[in-house]
Amino acid sequence: METKPLVVIVGPTASGKTALAIKLALEFGGEIICADSRTVYKGLDIGTAKPSREDQSLVQHWGLDLVEPNERFTAADFKQYATQKIKEIRSRGRIPFLVGGTGLYVDGIVFDFQFGTKIDEKFRAELEKMTVEELQKYCNEHNVQLPENNKNQRYLIRSIEQNGINNSRKNEPINNLIIVGITTDKKILRSRIEERADNLFSSGVIEEAK
Repeated sequence: METKPLVVIVGPTASGKTALAIKLALEFGGEIICADSRTVYKGLDIGTAKPSREDQSLVQHWGLDLVEPNERFTAADFKQYATQKIKEIRSRGRIPFLVGGTGLYVDGIVFDFQFGTKIDEKFRAELEKMTVEELQKYCNEHNVQLPENNKNQRYLIRSIEQNGINNSRKNEPINNLIIVGITTDKKILRSRIEERADNLFSSGVIEEAK
């Protein structure tokens, strides 16, 4: 069963990733893992363009509605989840389709990211109280390399948290992998995005967000 390839489908918003994934999964006997950092949240269906109930009834989808909107869910959490689902799908003699979405989620699987330790919430709370200038000073005093955007508080905090953690990744994609990249004419893509935006508002995205 391990010989079943992992098929990764990537492309910009509204390029047709979901439709292609469903078509291929139906034809070749597959299940879809959604690699999207927003569709993991329950209740955020309209604004995230989550696959419809009809789509989900055609092909088994994974990676949807995993946590509440106020819960933390990281790229490391997704990698652990998706890796397990890939094994389970293959054990059923089916083909896993990873469809996204969020670049870090996809790359975490494709390049086998080894993520560092979990965030120290107490330490983060202390850092969040500091100004940009104080964070920059902390970096200089503790030999922390400043991020490219060193005036962004969030980037500075992340650099401090990651200092000394052994994050690693492969230089080449993992084995037994097929990557499908969708390219769409810019005019067509823009038209689709405008249509999707109109549909979001007419479908009640404001009420969902509230």
